[in-house]
Parts: sequence; C-alpha cells; structure tokens
Amino acid sequence: MKLRLVVQFDPAAKRWSAVFPELPGCATAGDTEEEAIQNAKEALALWFEPLEADLVAA
Repeated sequence: MKLRLVVQFDPAAKRWSAVFPELPGCATAGDTEEEAIQNAKEALALWFEPLEADLVAA
C-alpha cells in the first residue's frame, strides 16, 4: 500500500509538518525536513498499531 506524505515548512512556527492526508490524525512535525519525515514514519507505525492488535486478537 502506498500513502501520500505531505511535508511542508511553516515559516511562522519555523518547523516542518508531515501529514498523511488519507489517515485521519496521522500527522507530526520536526525541526528539520529529515526529522519530520522520520517522525512521520514513527507516526505511521503508531497509527496502524491498534489495527494490528485487533487482527492478532481476532
């Protein structure tokens, strides 16, 4: 499965945001673009964690 990751710099906050638009609430930020992308990978894993737990319990 491929998901879009939107990474943007916010000049007011002076931080980078990273959002997976197709996954409600799956967003993060970082001080650098690289940090925002790394944080997004962690956020993605955490977003799917409850689903994986449900599949294991079933």
